[in-house]
Amino acid sequence: MGGTMDGTKQQRRGNTRQRIQDVALELFAEQGYEKTSLREIAERLDVTKAALYYHFKTKEEIIVSLFRDLTQPIEDLIEWGQGQPHTLETKQEIVRRYSEALAGAEPLFRFMQENQATVRELRIGETFKDRMRGLRDIIIDPEAQLTDQVRCISALFTLHAGMFVMQDLEGDTEKKRQAVLEVAIDMVTQAHESTRDGK
Repeated sequence: MGGTMDGTKQQRRGNTRQRIQDVALELFAEQGYEKTSLREIAERLDVTKAALYYHFKTKEEIIVSLFRDLTQPIEDLIEWGQGQPHTLETKQEIVRRYSEALAGAEPLFRFMQENQATVRELRIGETFKDRMRGLRDIIIDPEAQLTDQVRCISALFTLHAGMFVMQDLEGDTEKKRQAVLEVAIDMVTQAHESTRDGK
């Protein structure tokens, strides 16, 4: 085993951190954020409170870390998008990757929806709005007509709505995500084409 020991330990530690986040979210969903204690999270994980403490000192830390981890792909996407030309391909790729990032962060968004007071307190919402603005700036053509700018922003909101509103519709989750994605891509395509055909 020799040299790889450290690597495996790092990874395992990473996984414990993730397991804590997942179980915390589960408990928050079941009984509410306020009513859940660190002790209960430790009990469900079957670890000591000290082991949990090693990773997180408070519930707030768990949520903030979750938020950071799960929205990192959105951050990366904005960085990537800022270096790309304003082509249709870029916009479609942004919508596609954003759809994936949202799917990955879905439990967190559900938490945000159900615990708005906590989200306000922890200022998570602010960070999220900043990310949305960043996305908006890379998906919009500054010289595009207002209606086309609206179409591009609506494409992003379509993905958000898809996450919450579509939950109640019949059908397979992945199929629904694909359908929502298709509509969002249609919107940016339409906006792009109408801009190109001369305002």
